[in-house]
Amino acid sequence: MRRCSVSIASNIAEGAARNSSVDYARFLTIALSSLSELDTQLELCLRLKYCNPSEHKRIDDELASITGMLVALRRKIRQTTN
Repeated sequence: MRRCSVSIASNIAEGAARNSSVDYARFLTIALSSLSELDTQLELCLRLKYCNPSEHKRIDDELASITGMLVALRRKIRQTTN
């Protein structure tokens, strides 16, 4: 889960450092993939009882919020390339 979290932030940073909106959008897509991986691992934690339902819900809500922000940012970046 830590690896996924670091990957999300790292891909956002790497994409932002590129000189291309197309590259930035691509790295945001990769960050979203890592976020999806983290979401899956969170679900496994719940099913394996490594976390309780209230912890799961709190983190899942945060992941949903971050997903929304990344999707909106990617959409905005893609609009600048058109």
